[in-house]
Amino acid sequence: MQPLVRTRGTVVRPDCTLYYEVTGEGAGPALIFAHGLGGNHMSWYQQVAHFAPRHRCVAFAHRGFHPSTHLDGGPDPDDYAEDLAALVGHLGIGDHVLIAQSMGGWTSVEYALGKPAGLKGVVLAATTGTIDPRKIAAEFKPAHAEWEAKSGPALAGFVAAGIHPAGGARMAEEQPAVHLLYRHIDDQNAALNKEALRSKLMHARHRAPEELAGAGCPFLLIANDEDMVISPPAMAAVAAANANARLARIAKAGHSGYFERPAEFNALVEGFLAELQARG
Repeated sequence: MQPLVRTRGTVVRPDCTLYYEVTGEGAGPALIFAHGLGGNHMSWYQQVAHFAPRHRCVAFAHRGFHPSTHLDGGPDPDDYAEDLAALVGHLGIGDHVLIAQSMGGWTSVEYALGKPAGLKGVVLAATTGTIDPRKIAAEFKPAHAEWEAKSGPALAGFVAAGIHPAGGARMAEEQPAVHLLYRHIDDQNAALNKEALRSKLMHARHRAPEELAGAGCPFLLIANDEDMVISPPAMAAVAAANANARLARIAKAGHSGYFERPAEFNALVEGFLAELQARG
């Protein structure tokens, strides 16, 4: 087997530079991976290695996340979508699919709603992005409220037990090496004030679930049954509100199902890519 072609570079923005890596030269649409608050471009190693033989895989670090430029005062999520557009333009990417986890959903929802040329579909993993869970349909609110009642105490328990909240108790117990690697990646951004950034992200939630239809492309939402960071019932509500979206679930996984259950996650993405290809 020939080694995969891998290149690295930066995109210059008015106030920072964005780091990216491109792996593979496959004929399928390019796959662009947008990481969460606890990661960077390295978070996607289990997806890049899987998909690169058939796709051009692009993983990048959001502004403020190592090795992209550290920003005094932290990054503004309102800049994320324009950063992504600049990356797509810089690399001359045509047809592409976004695969976003958690914070990456803020980037990808806003980017998709701009209806960029070449965007074929979006995977939202453990995220509703800028869609406000408070605006979900009434039928989903009891389940969401039940999840909210569990989330706070669960996250506090994780912190007290030395468990990464985005990993979860099952990852820490069943896959301690994977949990440690997650921490190592997160530690690369130890200088970033994540609580301040999390607050900015919560304030940026302003859209109703139905607005996702405005993107004009299909969405796959992947919820993790043991996620205590992003509400699975809210994700189900968003999928139900949009004819262009569907929901899939990963059992026995916390917030980072893509990291904890990569084979299941990759299979779901493979299925979505096959659907997009069938659409033409």
